Amino acid sequence: MPTALTDLRNRLAANRRRAVSLVFLAALHLAAFGILLWSEDEPTARAAFLLAWGVLNFFWLALLRRPLTSAVLSLAFIVILIVLSQFKHSTLMMTASVVDLMLIDFATFLFFVKVNFGLVLKLALAVALTIPLWLVLWRVDAFRLRRSWAVLGLLVCLAALAALSLAVPTDREDEFFPHQYISKFVRSVAVAAVDLSTGAVLEADPASIDRLNLAAGASCQVARKLPHIVMVFDESSFDATMMPGISVPPNYRERFRSSDGKIRFFIVEGAGGPSWYTEYNVLTGLSARSYGRFAESVTRLAAGRVKRGLPDALRKCGYSTYSLYSWFGAFVGARGFHTTTGIEHFLDAKQMHTGLADTDSFFYDYAARVIADDQSHGPVFVFINLAMNHFPWDFRYRPDLLPGWVNPGNPFQIDEYLRRQEMSAHDYSQFKARLAREFPDQPFLIVRFGDHQPLFAKRYVDPTLEQAEVALRILRRDPRYFTTYYAIEGVNFKPGDLSSALDTLDAPYLPLVVLEAAGVPLDPTFVEQKRILSRCRGLFYLCADGAEARRFNRMLIDAGLIQGF
Repeated sequence: MPTALTDLRNRLAANRRRAVSLVFLAALHLAAFGILLWSEDEPTARAAFLLAWGVLNFFWLALLRRPLTSAVLSLAFIVILIVLSQFKHSTLMMTASVVDLMLIDFATFLFFVKVNFGLVLKLALAVALTIPLWLVLWRVDAFRLRRSWAVLGLLVCLAALAALSLAVPTDREDEFFPHQYISKFVRSVAVAAVDLSTGAVLEADPASIDRLNLAAGASCQVARKLPHIVMVFDESSFDATMMPGISVPPNYRERFRSSDGKIRFFIVEGAGGPSWYTEYNVLTGLSARSYGRFAESVTRLAAGRVKRGLPDALRKCGYSTYSLYSWFGAFVGARGFHTTTGIEHFLDAKQMHTGLADTDSFFYDYAARVIADDQSHGPVFVFINLAMNHFPWDFRYRPDLLPGWVNPGNPFQIDEYLRRQEMSAHDYSQFKARLAREFPDQPFLIVRFGDHQPLFAKRYVDPTLEQAEVALRILRRDPRYFTTYYAIEGVNFKPGDLSSALDTLDAPYLPLVVLEAAGVPLDPTFVEQKRILSRCRGLFYLCADGAEARRFNRMLIDAGLIQGF
């Protein structure tokens, strides 16, 4: 009888342990389900979250065999990832992707710690508190799962997640919205894994018989005084008359006209958001599309690897090179990328002490001071990154400015967009007048360009199309959604050779246009790119289905100007 009682007690204790384990296990899975409902708002995203939850649990089950402990670790990973993604969005206006882990370095880590030291302490405290809980749950976990079943579950979930991620690509613009943190991250993992296993990060021919003779361009001899060069990165700016039925102010289109009387069109590689695509284009003269699905991280990938660029070519001709960057230098690796291409002095928002109320005039004034301080050493190149016209456009920015402004009668965000463009045009005209007044004997070449269309434009460029059809047109690279402008002007200077300044031009050719307009001799890489321009009539990556871009990338790799891919 005592043996029977002992067995009964053991069975009851085991049953209680199983019941407790089951309650805790259900609570953890319900918590994960609650996070799914809170953070994921699309069927595909929710499916990706569920598959990710399965991957995490089966991974830990394959190692530990304990469902309760595996759920705790999986939930902790989910929560930490969401917190970090929210932090990234609050700082850089983008959510986290796997490339953040692939490309993290000591400088990025220090930036993270410095910007939000409190968050680091909170995460450390959360981990410290989780460890004792994990140990307790380890002891009470009454269930075990065979490793073979766990591995099978892991493989099934991984395969389904990869298939889903490739079949339904994420919307690039969705990276700018603070939601769907887990689904976006895990889908980026699946896509990156497939891409890395099937090919290189950068598209390039495996071999080429063509070679660049870099020694031929070692000297820089010019026939006349070289101008200072100012490149104006005109955030989110394009000709709004491309949207049918939009009312604009009088003489609106004149702000896009070059000094030779032409209005030129600029074909960028991002629709409605990725400024850094165009940064890569206009500083390196290369295509972000050559990076395939890794294009989202093009500037971080290129930093320290792509040595060819407009600033570097100008430095070889005696220019001092500056970049006035309107945001944090750690944003998408901007500082490392700019300096790799030949920028000697990179000044970000913190170094320039910019504020949210600073308009374009702040950056123009800063550029004028830089030129005044450095002109004695030779010509100066200044890359000005403007931000006044950045989204959102759902509020009246600096209502104290343009007091006489009257909305033309479009939807509010379009009218506000036009108002900010008007403010920008006013600041630019004052900048040109200041250069002429303060530097009467100094020549200036000014090249302005729009980096991409504003986010709302895709709804108005062809208002007859449904959202799904618009997305398909963008995927097929319909130029209507990628067209902005570029303009070339001189102050005390007439731009020189404009043979490459076609009426419609792909963004990677802009460095070539700048060099020729300024009268700077072309090095062998730009001589070759001019041949490509002539053959392709203004197209770059899309010319010959990418063959020209792949060939050119290989030539630069063989010349040592692209390394590490």
